[in-house]
Amino acid sequence: MLFFIIKRILMLIPVFLGVMFVIFVLAHFTPGDPARTMLGEVASPEAIEELREELGLNDPLLVQYFNFVVNAVQLDFGVSYQTRRDVFTEIFARFPNTLQLAGMGVILAIIIGIPLGIVSAVKQYTPFDFGATFFGLLGVSIPNFWLGMMMIILFSVTLQWLPPTGFQEWRQWIMPTIAIGTGSCATIMRMTRSSMLECIRQDYIRTARAKGQKERVVIFKHALRNALIPVTTVAGLQFGFLLGGAVLTETIFAIPGMGSQLVSAITNRDFAIVRGGVTLIDVSFTVVNLAVDILYSFIDPRIRSQYR
Repeated sequence: MLFFIIKRILMLIPVFLGVMFVIFVLAHFTPGDPARTMLGEVASPEAIEELREELGLNDPLLVQYFNFVVNAVQLDFGVSYQTRRDVFTEIFARFPNTLQLAGMGVILAIIIGIPLGIVSAVKQYTPFDFGATFFGLLGVSIPNFWLGMMMIILFSVTLQWLPPTGFQEWRQWIMPTIAIGTGSCATIMRMTRSSMLECIRQDYIRTARAKGQKERVVIFKHALRNALIPVTTVAGLQFGFLLGGAVLTETIFAIPGMGSQLVSAITNRDFAIVRGGVTLIDVSFTVVNLAVDILYSFIDPRIRSQYR
């Protein structure tokens, strides 16, 4: 088991380096001069050249990338081109809100999607199955920004039940969580249904029923445990998707998160914020995938047996 975890951690290193290289190269070749952005349009060419030399922008690309990786390992992403403040401080002031929003969206999707998928598979071709399938298609089809605006009109403007903006108290979490989690809920529900249908048709399920096992034991102990592996994978992927896709939700509900910060940084050509923010999202997504891989070994004993 320990060897399995160490192997997964070592496999993350080239992933980190590869993603960081792509982030750095895209930011490097994006039009715009960071030195001119920091000094303004009226700055003299001599001042701009001096600042470029100070920031290391005149170094070769690979040298800049190496320095970026070395500094990033120490949580040093430089200074913002707009505010002149430390990038990590700027990002980490907003990142917890984005992390909380994505986490609540995934939790909502798991709590609703997995039970709906189980019941839909067990009661295949019943009205409940058709209703759950329709919900899945509807959830995948509705954009989260449109759903968010409709909820604001209904629950904030018309009924005045919930506050339309903010992210400080639990009542302000309800609509953003539903808006961002509906699509993931539908995806997890459909995956659970598909995986459960495949499992309950296997011979070992038929054998368990023939031995007189209760239907609840057959479904939750034998079928669901084997069906959870692809569902766990999808849940982990959805978390990463929500981290990157929280931009629109944060904008609609005026949530001070990292998504809206990245949009502003891209508009202002503040590539230091962009590199730091995307790197932090990459690290979070990769850590979640590592947790999912470790969770596999607890769900499926066959994975543990490979490393004994």
